Amino acid sequence: MIKIEKINKVYSNGFHAVKDVSLEVKKGDIFGIIGLSGAGKSSLIRLLNRLEEPTSGSIVIDGVDITKLSKDELLERRKKIGMIFQHFNLLASRTVGENVAFALEIAGWDKAKMKDRVRELLEVVELSDKIDSYPSQLSGGQKQRVAIARALANNPDILLSDEATSALDPKTTNSILELIKNIQHKFGLTVVMITHQMEVIRDICNRVAVMSDGEIVETGGVHHIFSNPQAEITKELISYLPSTEERGVEIMKTKGKYIVKLKFLGTIAEEPIISQALRKFDIDFSIIGGSIDHLSTMKVGHLFIELSGDMEQQQEAIEWFNESGVIVEVIYNGI
Repeated sequence: MIKIEKINKVYSNGFHAVKDVSLEVKKGDIFGIIGLSGAGKSSLIRLLNRLEEPTSGSIVIDGVDITKLSKDELLERRKKIGMIFQHFNLLASRTVGENVAFALEIAGWDKAKMKDRVRELLEVVELSDKIDSYPSQLSGGQKQRVAIARALANNPDILLSDEATSALDPKTTNSILELIKNIQHKFGLTVVMITHQMEVIRDICNRVAVMSDGEIVETGGVHHIFSNPQAEITKELISYLPSTEERGVEIMKTKGKYIVKLKFLGTIAEEPIISQALRKFDIDFSIIGGSIDHLSTMKVGHLFIELSGDMEQQQEAIEWFNESGVIVEVIYNGI
């Protein structure tokens, strides 16, 4: 599908951003390119549709070397390559529907067919009710959904994502990744995404390349890279991943529900504290995660839980945990 061979990008100031990179992305892949800031990943992804011109090398898409295309041929080829960015690049003076239609206007669509296509695209990204809203009235996640709809306007075969979730909170990031997965499955797209967030690679990609200082230092299946990283930069990036509990806390934050971390020291770690609390208070407890460590001197446990129900009852339960010898840390107060 996409074959990159010995591609280089040297800017006019002499900076060598992409160094002799070779990669192959198969049809239907969700292929991630990850690296720290300055690794060259943004330059690389922009070479795939020639937003940046390569200094040397070849980029073959479906058997055609796009580095050799004329300006008109490139414009035609770009219709089949959608792209989304960290900053949504929506036109503030246009409604959501008009922003999506803009891509169709540029591609020369018949105006009579545009309205139906816009409605179809907004249905795909679950924003049908926002067709007449303006970007200023949308959340960050909704703006990115509009950008995704616009990128899909011309039925592309390839979707490029340039740090599309890095400006979003964890819960919104999760919903956007789920949307991209669903779109990839529904339309059979090949997705290439760059990110500095290893959790994005973990949650959505099937293959990954790791970049450092303009070079690919490691590539392979996501399961292989995570289970047996070879390059030091890969090990470093994996070490930045939040724990399961931390991810759960960020995703589950909901107004009106406390999230607390309970710490148990010694014999209290073996007592049925949660069962006792369930019987004592008319609220629900959802376990996000936790563990018990067997130290040489005692057992130490911690548990992340979400409380739901009457707020006064939640606060009373937290006080009761404290009185019962449990160390309580409020992670989120439900406001």
